[in-house]
Amino acid sequence: MFNRYLPNLVLKKMQLQMEIRSVEQKIISIEQEKEKVVNLFQKWIAIFTETDVFTPDILQIKNIFTKEGNIAGVNIPIFERAEFEIAEYDLIEKPLWLDIAVETVKKILAFDLEIKVLEEQKTLLGKELKTTTQRVNLFEKIKIPEAKANIKMIRVYLGDQQTAAVVRGKIAKRGMEASQ
Repeated sequence: MFNRYLPNLVLKKMQLQMEIRSVEQKIISIEQEKEKVVNLFQKWIAIFTETDVFTPDILQIKNIFTKEGNIAGVNIPIFERAEFEIAEYDLIEKPLWLDIAVETVKKILAFDLEIKVLEEQKTLLGKELKTTTQRVNLFEKIKIPEAKANIKMIRVYLGDQQTAAVVRGKIAKRGMEASQ
C-alpha cells in the first residue's frame, strides 16, 4: 500500500515545487513591471513637493477581488482585480498632473496587492510542500523499510511454522508406523 501511494506523493511534491517556482517567477515579473512604472513616475515626482496636493485621502483601496483556485489539492487565492475609491476634488483648484498621479498610484497599488496575493499563494503552497515532503520522507525512510522488515519477520515465522508442521507430520507418521 505504501509503495502504491508513494509515487502519488512524489508527483504531488514535484507539482508543488513547480508551482512555487512559477509563483516566484510571477512575483519577479510583476515587481519588474512595477519598477518600470515607478521609474517613469520618479521622473516627474518632484512635482509632488507642492503642498497638500496629493493627500492619502484622495485614493483609497475599496475592495480586492480574488477567486479560489486549487493546485494539487491546495486552495489558493487568485488575484483578479482591485477596486479603488477616488475622493472628489476640485479640478480647477488641483493641478493637472493629479489625475495622472492618481492613475499611476492605482497601478502601483494594484501591483502591490497582486504581489501580496501571490506571496499568500506561495506561503500556502510552501506549507503543503513541507507536509508532502515530510510524508514522502516518512514513507521512504520509515514506513516502507519498517513494513519490509515486518514482512521478512512474518515470512521467517511462516517458514518456521511450515518446517515445524512438516517435522510434526513426520513424527506422527513414524509413531503410526511404529504402532502398527
